[in-house]
Amino acid sequence: MLGHWAALLPIPLPNCPSPIDAPSLGIWALQFTPRVALLEEAVVAEVGACARLFGGMEPLQRTVQAQAGDIGARLAWAPTGSAALALVRQGQRNGFAAPLAQILDALPLASLTPVARHGTTLERMGCRTLGDVRKLPRGGLARRFDKALLLALDQAYGLRPEAYEWIVLPESFHARLELMARVETAPALLFGARRLLVQMAAWLSARRLGATAFTLRWRHDAMGPKKAGAGDELTIRTAQPTQNVEHFARLLGEHLDKLRLLAPAGEIELLASEVASVVENNRSLLPDVVCKGASVELALERIAARLGEHCVRCPALTPDHRLEWMQRWEARSSQHTRRSEPPYGLPLPTWILDAPLRLAEREHRPIYQGPLQLLLGPDRVEGGWWHRSAGDGHGHDHGGNEEALNVQRDYWLALSPHAGLLWVFQQRLAGDQTAWFLHGYFG
Repeated sequence: MLGHWAALLPIPLPNCPSPIDAPSLGIWALQFTPRVALLEEAVVAEVGACARLFGGMEPLQRTVQAQAGDIGARLAWAPTGSAALALVRQGQRNGFAAPLAQILDALPLASLTPVARHGTTLERMGCRTLGDVRKLPRGGLARRFDKALLLALDQAYGLRPEAYEWIVLPESFHARLELMARVETAPALLFGARRLLVQMAAWLSARRLGATAFTLRWRHDAMGPKKAGAGDELTIRTAQPTQNVEHFARLLGEHLDKLRLLAPAGEIELLASEVASVVENNRSLLPDVVCKGASVELALERIAARLGEHCVRCPALTPDHRLEWMQRWEARSSQHTRRSEPPYGLPLPTWILDAPLRLAEREHRPIYQGPLQLLLGPDRVEGGWWHRSAGDGHGHDHGGNEEALNVQRDYWLALSPHAGLLWVFQQRLAGDQTAWFLHGYFG
């Protein structure tokens, strides 16, 4: 019947007129354990069975305590859920510092609701604490008061089992927050939005998902100009699924810095617009192996948020058999939406020349730092009649005259005595003439 229970009591945060509601707080707690329930105005969670997943009870307690302050909740620990609630109401935290009966006996009558209902009568009988009530004859208490009083005492002291209806995690995330005062600048929305981001990250963690897009909405104050409308919204996208609150906040902050509110805002909402399965990191068996630093992807996302998507470009494969046009640079926002595989059957070179280099021939064999030995091939590449371009840096006309970029080539993997592996092709010229060209190197 005894376990390791946490009680979370919502408390107001600066610049927020009301504390987080208990259902939202319960959803946040589901990232630590599936055994979470609503108990009156608070949330209770049994975490004993899940402590090993966080490295033990002490690391779990530190994690919950640190995050509870960000979300706006006071925390207490005890062997039963009712005892934890009684302690958190009185501002106490540790129900394991002494025997449970000794700790609860010193609490006032208001600590347990069924006892507080009869507080006036009990005080006339000389009772000031829960311990005073327990000293009264049980038979007399049962006859004079309702059964809920004795049941509440027994459950809090661990003498009778507690029964709770566990919270069920919702299929989607949507949370709102009323702001303390009208916010007139977009960057100022980040303070309240961070509290919602913590809730979203907890929901993602509990569902083993990562967000690839989230939307912040804000409602304009009723006193604002009508032309501003009811409100507006901002959608932030990430390159990969993530649950990182700090990364969410940095991205949101960069975008809000570039926005101007059409009217003061009085309420905000946060939605997890797009989610995907997240790949969990493999943990090392060695305790001294620690991953440090943010990934390149997260850094690029912050740069793109600050400078604009067009300023951060990445190479992408395109479905084109012509080697010059197989890769192009595009904005990162489109990277995760399309994937192309190289169309070649032969290995592709590490480096290609800006313009193919025509090779000398001797007895119809190409020469580059010695006679070339053709190893693999030919691989026919023909096409591009649909592709027309003015001077493009690949050896085409730079006078502004548009020309087709059609190619007819037979590619080979060749070995040079001194230059190593090469990527060469034979191209058909006018009439029956052909020529050999060097197009890339391996190395």
